[in-house]
Amino acid sequence: QVQVVESGGGLVQAGGSLTLSCTASGRTFSEYGMGWFRQAPGKERLFIAAISGPGGSTYYIDPSDSRFAISRDNAKNTVYLQMNNLKPDDTAVYYCARLRGPSPGSEPDYWGQGTQVTVSS
Repeated sequence: QVQVVESGGGLVQAGGSLTLSCTASGRTFSEYGMGWFRQAPGKERLFIAAISGPGGSTYYIDPSDSRFAISRDNAKNTVYLQMNNLKPDDTAVYYCARLRGPSPGSEPDYWGQGTQVTVSS
């Protein structure tokens, strides 16, 4: 069973930054794409960004929004989401997921429990 665990959430003022981390168990971490999603209160879970298994390819739901950056360190079985210039609308539970294949376009397979990000105005 693959375990996915997010960390790094918290309370931040508008304009601030946070870096979320996500680890996934298993010896073949680099063979799977990883993705970040978020779910605001009362809303559906939305895709933010994904990265390929080797890390050379990324995909963002909104490429024009440069505030978010996904990266990974396969030696540490960890994927990151750097978030800058945060806004109150970014308040949500942020979820990490291992994807079914190496492509960032693969469907999510295993989910973490989520980490709360709250942005105060």
